[in-house]
Amino acid sequence: MLDRLEDAPDPTRSAETDAPPRREDKAPARPNSPGQNEPPKKRTRWPLIALGIGVVAAVIGGTIYWYFTKDQQTTDDAYTDGRAVMIAPQVSGYVTELAVDDNQFVHAGDLLVQIDQRDYLAAEQQAAGHLMAIEAQLDSGRIALDKARTTYPAQLTQAQGQLLEAQGRLFQAERDFQRQHRIDRAATSQQNVDTATANQKIAQGQVDQATGQLRQAELVRQDIAQAEAQVKQLEGQVGQAEGALAQARINLAYTRVTAPHDGWVTRRNVEMGDFLQAGTQIMAVVEPQVWITANFKETALNRMRPGQKASIRVDAYPDLKLQGHVDSIQLGSGARFSAFPPENATGNFVKIVQRVPVKIVIDSGLDPARLLPLGISVEPTVYQR
Repeated sequence: MLDRLEDAPDPTRSAETDAPPRREDKAPARPNSPGQNEPPKKRTRWPLIALGIGVVAAVIGGTIYWYFTKDQQTTDDAYTDGRAVMIAPQVSGYVTELAVDDNQFVHAGDLLVQIDQRDYLAAEQQAAGHLMAIEAQLDSGRIALDKARTTYPAQLTQAQGQLLEAQGRLFQAERDFQRQHRIDRAATSQQNVDTATANQKIAQGQVDQATGQLRQAELVRQDIAQAEAQVKQLEGQVGQAEGALAQARINLAYTRVTAPHDGWVTRRNVEMGDFLQAGTQIMAVVEPQVWITANFKETALNRMRPGQKASIRVDAYPDLKLQGHVDSIQLGSGARFSAFPPENATGNFVKIVQRVPVKIVIDSGLDPARLLPLGISVEPTVYQR
């Protein structure tokens, strides 16, 4: 009985005691590596927080930038512009004096080039002499007109008197002729009859002659008109001579090539002793006034208006800050006024954003020590508030 009780299992014994030893328990123990028994570290969230802060800051910065630049239009397709007047002589000749040098500042009326005057002085004197001769002929014609207005009426009166006188002699001659032919032949002689007949014919001829002279003298109005026409013709010739003299004097004045306005001499291509042809460009004079021509895209013109303020940055002078305003917008794109404007109605069409020139006038910021040459690059910004 005792033996059975000893062989019975002990309920207090754990299952682990009765379980056979595991394979890993039978393996030899290994030394522990450093930190093997340390607890795992927790992952930090600071990178995600920093990334979120950066994204928020970028969004805020972008919003602020958009808010402050939404009313601004800028372009780098812009350059300085101004008036450059090309100088060309209006008469031909050799250069006898060259009064300017490259990039020299000149005032309006200053001498630039002097052309040889001798030929033009001779032409002026010849025109003046021809005018004097025509004026003398005109004076003579006017005197002749005054005489005609008196002479021709007097000649008419004289012709009328001569006709009356001739008619009186004819009347007397006819009476003598009739008397000689009516009386008896014994009471007269053949000589008296012949004399009466001759006197009658002579008197008739004198009447005819006086009649012709009267008809000629009756053209008083026509003769006076002819004299007046002669005077008008001479007056026209005097006008032509005066025009020729004026042209000669103008050509003489053209031998002095002067500056049309204040500015700087540029592109000078004339030297002392050169022979200049009329109309050949010899230099240019650039006016001091400079403005900006900015070629904005057509999509930027919706809110752009004349009078809007603008700031200009000059590539050549980065520290030069110019202020101006929009003066005007050209009524046409740059392509429209090119030498060969596009024909969009023919062929395959590809839409291209056009650029329209906008004139910006500079109000302040110019430095007299740093001049702005024409055609240099600038970057304007127009504020469309």
